[in-house]
Amino acid sequence: MRNARTIAVLAAVLVLVPAAALFAQQPQVKIVVVDSARAFQTSSEGKKAFTQMQERDSKIKGDIQKLDDSIRALENRLNTGRLTMTPEAILATQADLEKKNTERKRYEEDATRDFQQLQQNIMSRVRGEMITIIDALAKERGYDLVLDLQTSGAAYFNPAIDITDEVIRRYDAVKAAVPPVKK
Repeated sequence: MRNARTIAVLAAVLVLVPAAALFAQQPQVKIVVVDSARAFQTSSEGKKAFTQMQERDSKIKGDIQKLDDSIRALENRLNTGRLTMTPEAILATQADLEKKNTERKRYEEDATRDFQQLQQNIMSRVRGEMITIIDALAKERGYDLVLDLQTSGAAYFNPAIDITDEVIRRYDAVKAAVPPVKK
């Protein structure tokens, strides 16, 4: 019985030692994460893009407000002058009101579509530029996998593997070195 135990222990050791040695020889996979949303929001180029989008949004809201004001003015003129206006003047004011409402609706639709296109273009451009930085950083440091926290679905990660700050630093350095293109 004692020999059987000794043989079993020796057999287990003979199986586990080579398995452990094989496992130790496996290359370590280097996985890091990057938070693309934070990188966009805190990089100098991302801040410029955000300001550009805010300015465009403010202009659109201001233009819509002007159209709303002129619509209200036509409605007030129609409501207050209905008793004193000729039927032709009432019809003309109603036609002007319909035109203004249509103009406002079309402007809002066009502006929304243009704003979304601007936002998509900016995000695609910045993302493409950051991917170049991330790719170079991964090759330089030998990373096997870089996960984007915005799209990976990671529930937890060790902050030590987050390279977002380094990506932002390098991206800002690249953008600062390239003079802006004048339009």
